[in-house]
Amino acid sequence: MKIADLITWFEAWANPAWCESWDNCGWQIEPGVLQEKARVLVCLTPTLAVMQEAIALNANLIFAHHPLIFNPLKSLRTGEAIAEMVRLAFTHNIGIYTAHTNFDQVQDGTADVLGQILELKEVTPIVPTQGGLGYGRVGLLEPFLTLQELLAAIQTRLAPPNLIFSPTADLQQTISRVAVLGGSGASYISAVAKTGAQAYLTSDCKFHQFQESRDCNLILIDAGHYATERPACDRLVQKFQSLNLDWVQLSKNDEDFRQFFA
Repeated sequence: MKIADLITWFEAWANPAWCESWDNCGWQIEPGVLQEKARVLVCLTPTLAVMQEAIALNANLIFAHHPLIFNPLKSLRTGEAIAEMVRLAFTHNIGIYTAHTNFDQVQDGTADVLGQILELKEVTPIVPTQGGLGYGRVGLLEPFLTLQELLAAIQTRLAPPNLIFSPTADLQQTISRVAVLGGSGASYISAVAKTGAQAYLTSDCKFHQFQESRDCNLILIDAGHYATERPACDRLVQKFQSLNLDWVQLSKNDEDFRQFFA
């Protein structure tokens, strides 16, 4: 499959026109690779480490969730990471394509995969957008779990380096309804509270957002940005493999930019 055909297939599923006004979905760098057979390296974040990996593997497309370029660039200068990414992309003929908030909304996107990992049933979006799609997912646990069992399942299945949750007096309380949203989802706390969810799994939550969640009688669980979104990248690789591409692989140099001192 040519890169142009792969992008056409993907955009029929996750239209970049659905992305938010502040976002930057679609082509980040297209150095003239559209008619080449697709050799795709999938990653969460396009970094220099991922670019070096793509060069070593002879990939011609980096397919990322996070945009390389969020804001309009005023300059490109030697020594800057984005400038180096641009130089290497054109030197080695490697395109960079991003699917961000459009990929968040769709079936088998970031939120949907997270709900599947927790085996949620009767799943619906936290905030619907169009055609049954939307941001986040909320559904039922079957069987119900205690809070301690839910936290253990998240730790086992997502392997976050650090798992933060709201203070609670009873780890043995029964949890039946859970909301999930991969990446930075604290701004959806009030919307989640209206769904009747007892617990909300997301990331990048600040101190007072845990307070807000507590005041909404909602258990907030922060498993980190990388751990909550990386699984959807793995699912995307599986979807691409079903298209019989020339070559596709999940990046091994993708990074969680945080470390925790034991």
